[in-house]
Amino acid sequence: MAFHLWVLSPLLPFLKSGRFPPLAPPLAPRFQQTRFQQRITQSGNLLEAWAQNPWRRLSLLLIVLLGGFVVGGSIGSITGALSLFDPLGALVCVVGIELAARVRGRLLAQPLKLRLQVLDMARMGLLYGLLLDGFKLL
Repeated sequence: MAFHLWVLSPLLPFLKSGRFPPLAPPLAPRFQQTRFQQRITQSGNLLEAWAQNPWRRLSLLLIVLLGGFVVGGSIGSITGALSLFDPLGALVCVVGIELAARVRGRLLAQPLKLRLQVLDMARMGLLYGLLLDGFKLL
């Protein structure tokens, strides 16, 4: 099948200049700015302000680490007890950890570091729970 240049002929001026027209106008916000929505959007900043105290920050990170550990251990135990989809359960956890690693790159550029630390603690807890459950089965 031959590729013809006439397919790209409308795009040639844009390809030469390197500038492309916008695909669509920016969409206006669909939702009304209610107090609830404002609280949801400000929750990260409120949590960051609450965690300025080092002991609060440490306790929050420890709770997230242990929560991730419980989730990782229970995923491994439940899929192992049912003897169904053990590799699929592990695959879902690995995909979740990899997606969190991708999000981590975006969080590095933000000035708020609590979100990054919480994400890292959740990843470590989930991975540690899975590994410990896997070693129990050996």
